[in-house]
Amino acid sequence: MYEVEAKVPAALEAVRDRLEDHGATPLGNVVQVDTYYDAPHREFAETDEALRIRSERLEDESAETRVTYKGPLLDDESKTREEVETAVADRETFAAILTNLGFEPAATVRKERERFAIEGYTITLDSVEDVGQYVEVETEVESESDLEVAREGAYDVLERLGLDPDDQIRTSYLGLLLEGESTAR
Repeated sequence: MYEVEAKVPAALEAVRDRLEDHGATPLGNVVQVDTYYDAPHREFAETDEALRIRSERLEDESAETRVTYKGPLLDDESKTREEVETAVADRETFAAILTNLGFEPAATVRKERERFAIEGYTITLDSVEDVGQYVEVETEVESESDLEVAREGAYDVLERLGLDPDDQIRTSYLGLLLEGESTAR
């Protein structure tokens, strides 16, 4: 599975209004807490990979925890990468497994997300603690041969929302958080 994603900084209220104008389907709000891990055998920052445990609380107060591996970026134009994810029954137990295998927590990213759907794409309006506000447009495809069409579709959605794909940020929220921490020192 490949995740095709485009992310731009944005004023969320204006984008929210445009989503309504374009008939986007609201998917609800979620609070996510992502703890990222460093590997004992290679530097994920150098290989552009990520391993995280995500806890998600939905509006109805139900909760879910998932572990995700994200491979290196596949192109220079978007945040397209291989993604493998599965549910985890107990966050603390899985965190203990990782720690016992030599993986160390690197940082935790907290965000509130408003989710919408439009034409096969998920649009999230993200308020990320200590990082800022962003709009992500993403979809998943099965085959590498579908990546370019999916990326162009994501750019089209951004443009219809009044956002410029050239303003895209390919740095993850983790990277933005760590950059902010290093400049604050």
